[in-house]
Formats: sequence, structure tokens, C-alpha cells
Amino acid sequence: MRPMYLDLHKSKTQYVRQIDYIVLVLVLALSTIGILVLASALANRDGGNEMLTKQIVFMFVGFFIAVLLARFDYNEYKVLGFLLYMLSTFLLLLVKIMPTTSFGSSSWLQLPIIGRFQPSEIAKITFIMVVSVFLARLRDGEGKALTNIIKLVVYSAIPIIFIADQPDYGTAMVFVFIIIAILYIFGVKLRFFLFALLGSIPILAGLWFFIFNDQRRGRILTFLNIGSANSDAAYQIKRSITTIGSGQFGGKGLFTGALTQKGVVPINESDFIFTVVGEELGFIGSVFVITLFVLLLIRCIYVAYYARDTYGTLLVTGITGMIGFHFFQNIGMSIGIMPVTGIPLPFFSLGNSAMLTNFIAVGIILSVSMRKRRAS
Repeated sequence: MRPMYLDLHKSKTQYVRQIDYIVLVLVLALSTIGILVLASALANRDGGNEMLTKQIVFMFVGFFIAVLLARFDYNEYKVLGFLLYMLSTFLLLLVKIMPTTSFGSSSWLQLPIIGRFQPSEIAKITFIMVVSVFLARLRDGEGKALTNIIKLVVYSAIPIIFIADQPDYGTAMVFVFIIIAILYIFGVKLRFFLFALLGSIPILAGLWFFIFNDQRRGRILTFLNIGSANSDAAYQIKRSITTIGSGQFGGKGLFTGALTQKGVVPINESDFIFTVVGEELGFIGSVFVITLFVLLLIRCIYVAYYARDTYGTLLVTGITGMIGFHFFQNIGMSIGIMPVTGIPLPFFSLGNSAMLTNFIAVGIILSVSMRKRRAS
């Protein structure tokens, strides 16, 4: 017989009392600052007002979806997760058939009303849902172990292969990091990850010599030795570091950053949006934004630890890994400690698909948090 948990559908009072306001406040703070920073990045762009308006609309729609998702028991997402996984996989296949290309990657679809949409964003959530289901079954002894392992491998590989084929290696790496985080919390020992890394050397060598183009090889070489690299990636990173440093301690103020407003750093509304934070909000603002992200990640870890079941723990772990990787990679490449990729900064970077995905993730975190076991 299925266990009965607190039904938050029936009582608005219980819903308001149980919602995780720490997560909610942190996300709203990040989103608000993100919109202000994005407005500055787009201030002198053709069509900037239209792009900003659409981002704000998606933020509000995402917030509504997050609150709605929180009202439902996250275990109900198991079946929904498989349905959405099939849909996201179909959309990834559709990208292959009728892609919209940008910055050398065919990762988008052009949809009516919505406009440009990136299926790999929503695929991150469905990926986490499905992987968590199979690992929860393994932990709880449901079904045949070998069957669950085979399904786990197959369901995990499909979106990664599709996305790497676009090619969008940065996003593919997000999926890899997500599953590493989930497997680690599941209980896989570190030595197995080491063996997997050693075993992947021939694959990485094949990618380097036969798959990566000169631009992608240049990004990695730039990361390894920025001082002597002579490439577009080196140009971006040097301009990025200069712009961030120019903000000094207190920043130049929103909409008044000389380098930001002149568009010195390419793609500063998305990939390099942290340069706007650095120049216009300065060291103080940058530390504040980073602190908000770190607090959000710590709260997510808390929610995962006190989740009432294995599925909830793995679900939030995957989302924490996703947000954490985006946060570290995006800011890291802006200051030259990570290679340049097209990974957006959650709640900041321009991208309707990413904004919607981030708020769906927040809704799932809230759902798990509202039904957690009591802290001892």
C-alpha cells in the first residue's frame, strides 16, 4: 500500500507554511539582480528592449511554474519524467533534422510564439528525473538490478550523444557532471571514477584529433596557456579579465560601465555576463552574487540530505550538480580558470529556455524540501 504523506493540495495554509522560503528568496534575489545586469548588457543593443522583455516574461512564467510544481508530490514526477524525457529526446532529434545554427552549434529550434528554443536545456531536467528513478530502484531493490543498470546506461547515453553531435560539448559536459554527482551520492567509490577517466583517454584523444575543430582545440589550448595563446578565445578571456578588473572595489554602477556599454567583451549578455557584474558592481557586487549562489547550493545540499527518500535525494543532487556546474564554469571562464564554453550563468544569462529550465528545477527542489523528513 502506498504511504500517505502530507497533502499540500488541499490546504493553502499548509502550503504557505511548508514552502522553503530560503530557496525562494535566494532565487528571487539572483533573478532580480540578473535582470538588472542583463538590462545593462543589452542597453545599447539593437532589439535589446525586446530581448529583455521576453526574458522578464519567461522569468515570471518560470516562477509561476515553480510554485505550481512545488504543490505536487515530487514522486508523481516519476511517470511524468519519462514522458517528458521522450518529448525532449524527440525535440533533440528534431534539432538534427531542422536546426537553427548559432556560434557554430546547431542546438536550437525556431518555434511559433516562443521563438528560438534550446531542447537541451529542458533535457537536463528530464535526464535528472530518469537517472534518479533507475538509481532509486537499484538502491531500493525494485526490479532486476541488471535491467535497471542497462536502462540507466541507455537512457543516460541518448541525450549526451545527441547533444555532442550538435555539436555542443559544453552542454554535454553538464550532463556528464550531473550523472557523476548523482552516482557519487548514490555511493559509487571515487576509484571507479578514476578508472572511468583513465578508460576515457582513447575517446578524448579521438575527439581531439578527429572531431574537435581548430576553434575548440584553440579554446582548450588557451585555457592551458592563456599568456601565449593567439586565438579568439584568448581575446575573449583577456578582455573579460580586463573588464572585470576595471570595476575595482565598488564598481562603476549599473548602466555606466564604459567597457560594458561599448561592448568590449563579445557575448556579454550571455556567456560573459559576469563581466557586467564585475565592472559595474565591482568586487563587492561580485562577491555578493557569488555568495548568493553558494548559499543556494548549500541549501540544495541540505534539502537533498533531508529528503524523505532516495529518489528525492538523487533528484535534488542532480539539480544541485547542474546549477553548480553552470555557476562554476561560467564565472570560471570569465576569469580565466576554465576553458571558454557556451555555458550560461543561471538566472543571469540571456536565454529563455535556460530561464524556464532553472525555474522548473527550483520547483522540484521546493517540492522535495516541503516533504522532507525532520532534521534531527
